[in-house]
Amino acid sequence: MKDQQTVLYDAPGPRARRFTLVFSVVAVLALVAGAYYLVYRPLDEQGQFSMELWGPLIDPDNEVFSLVWARLREGFVATLTAAALALVSSLVFGTALAVLRIQLKALSRRTFTGLAKPAALALRALSWFLSVLSRFFVEIFRGLPVVITIFFVAAALPELGVDLGDILWYLVIGLTLYNMVVIGEILRSGMEGLPGGQREAAEAMGLSSFQTTRMILLPQAFRIMLPALISQLVVVLKDTSLGFMISYEEVLRVSGQIIQALPEPNPIQVYFVVGAIYIVVNYALSKLAEYVQRRLARGRKTAALPTEQPPAALAAEIEPAKV
Repeated sequence: MKDQQTVLYDAPGPRARRFTLVFSVVAVLALVAGAYYLVYRPLDEQGQFSMELWGPLIDPDNEVFSLVWARLREGFVATLTAAALALVSSLVFGTALAVLRIQLKALSRRTFTGLAKPAALALRALSWFLSVLSRFFVEIFRGLPVVITIFFVAAALPELGVDLGDILWYLVIGLTLYNMVVIGEILRSGMEGLPGGQREAAEAMGLSSFQTTRMILLPQAFRIMLPALISQLVVVLKDTSLGFMISYEEVLRVSGQIIQALPEPNPIQVYFVVGAIYIVVNYALSKLAEYVQRRLARGRKTAALPTEQPPAALAAEIEPAKV
């Protein structure tokens, strides 16, 4: 008789399967009824499904349809521009921060036996100070809300005499300061979670600490922590919507301008469409992450398989041995 047990629980029997089916059907019907009575009917009574409100967004014959979508396109271009710049800078500086913290940790374990005692003590004190400083930097910007970081950058840099011209750069710097420390901690934890024998083997081969981190630990950390990295990149895209608070004309601020400019204000309709586009973009990024992860996993399995040596090469190796 085939074993019906699984690792974690017993397989449900006929009665349990019937109960699950009935409960699922009842739950779906309850959700549909709740959505109808609590969402659809109140909105319908207020005329939220009328073409006067939806026409500027879905009716090409509407007189303002092209203008509305032209402004939305400009807003999304601005959003994607800020997101792309923040993504690249967060990855670059986050990777550099992770490598720096790993190197400082390795440096703090060194005794500098080949140097004079005062120089060795000075180097150890310097490595300790830099390690504490980097940890302080990480805790500060990881603990601050993103909106405060963006406001701080937009207000502090002009006061310090740093005029970046376009307000886009204040948003990018604010997003980078927050996300680089998160990405840096993701990569650092990935590198520190690898087996210690890999570092020891690299050092036994004569690789320096930086070479070990760059050539062995960091590539593996990127592969292992890829899902977390992609999730953080999705967060960067969503956080660009905070740019409206410093007057950056991304899609959320443009949506507010469209609502105010239309003869019939329609915030529900506009924000519904914008939210749907955000969901599609973020879903596409998630699927891209799954695809990249599958490709990387397939590449590791392929690399691990032993390759069969061609007969000609095998004969070339055996023949000298016979002689």
